[in-house]
Amino acid sequence: MTGDASTEAFFAVHRGLPRQAPGSDASTRRLLSLCGPLPERPRVLDLGCGPGRSALLLAAEAGGASGAEVTAVDLYAPFLEELRTAAAARGLAGRVRTVEADMGALTGEDFADGSFDLVWAEGSAYILGFDAALARWKRLLAPGGTLVLTECQWTVPEPSAGARAFWDPHYALRTTARNLAAAQAAGYRVLGVHHLPDSDWAEYYGPLAERVRTLSGAGAAAPAMAAALAATREELDVRARHGDEYGYTGYVLRPVTAGDGDAWPTRPETAADVAAVREVNLAAFETPLEADLVDALRTDDAWLPGLSYVAEAPDGSVAAHALLTACEVDGVRALALAPMAVAPAFQRSGAGSAVVRALLAAARERGESLVLVLGHPEYYPRFGFTPASRFGIRAPFEVPDEAMMALVLDDSVPVPSGTIGYPAPFGV
Repeated sequence: MTGDASTEAFFAVHRGLPRQAPGSDASTRRLLSLCGPLPERPRVLDLGCGPGRSALLLAAEAGGASGAEVTAVDLYAPFLEELRTAAAARGLAGRVRTVEADMGALTGEDFADGSFDLVWAEGSAYILGFDAALARWKRLLAPGGTLVLTECQWTVPEPSAGARAFWDPHYALRTTARNLAAAQAAGYRVLGVHHLPDSDWAEYYGPLAERVRTLSGAGAAAPAMAAALAATREELDVRARHGDEYGYTGYVLRPVTAGDGDAWPTRPETAADVAAVREVNLAAFETPLEADLVDALRTDDAWLPGLSYVAEAPDGSVAAHALLTACEVDGVRALALAPMAVAPAFQRSGAGSAVVRALLAAARERGESLVLVLGHPEYYPRFGFTPASRFGIRAPFEVPDEAMMALVLDDSVPVPSGTIGYPAPFGV
């Protein structure tokens, strides 16, 4: 059985399917929204575009009513032909340009440094590897440009032997914590994180499973096709048995050196900031409870010097504040992120995200392993937080499941399960 025969059999199974990886229009739009404002008619590069479901949506919607100019790259010519046909049918032929090329070795004037406002890779970065994709594609971004990619990863701290038996020989999955650390180490600022729902897998695996049934019912297959069908059945079976242990996550990243990396300087608070921190908390919330909580925590054993952070406004004043203090989960140490406050004049400016990212990075550097937050489920996932219930962690009071979240900073440390114990100043 030759390599060419195996490749052709693989594409025979996959050709003509709407997607070549888990995803949905809803997830594409969610990731696009996390990018923030884009230039008018942005230049978009879709890498490993497949039949182009994302490329078509980006051409129509990225950049607002004017849409985007999309360069779609793939090595498989029939996928590009499918995309050109679909673009023409939707009146988008003038906005989508296809290029048959290796996304890991892009050369020439069309792929000069700084050529794109948005580089997009749904379900394709694994071909190079997450770290290699971060390194190779960074140069393609214009100042202020954004990289969006989705990556398959573990969603549990200790995957089962069955899940590992499938994945370890194919691709070394990591966790959100390790991928976030890799992105930051590669010089990116994390603008947002989106965990793809199970329905995104159904959009991919539903048509794929039907294709397998159709080809299997066609009678005796050549050895290459039989092997391709068997491999696909195994993949589908592993997802059915272990799908709660892994999933796809989208990362929205911007190089720190491209654009506004220094817009919000962050640092640990000093004694001179205490009054200003109180004023920010008073201004940000309707009652003085949060400001009083910070003051009470300062005198509690839960206070951790160096984990109260501020973001500075252009005039040097405190624009935002975030605090981590010690708590526990069933007797095991963790950190509680609370409160986080932004002065009204600087809300929705990025100051809050800047101070939270800096604070979490400081906690990771100190060797902390777990952070818990009770907060808005549309906000904190951008930093990698997921529902704490996935780890068997629960609040000591009634709270919506999606609002109690956890972030694993060090996945080499077992994640405890049980009820959160807050310091006395929290009053719970």
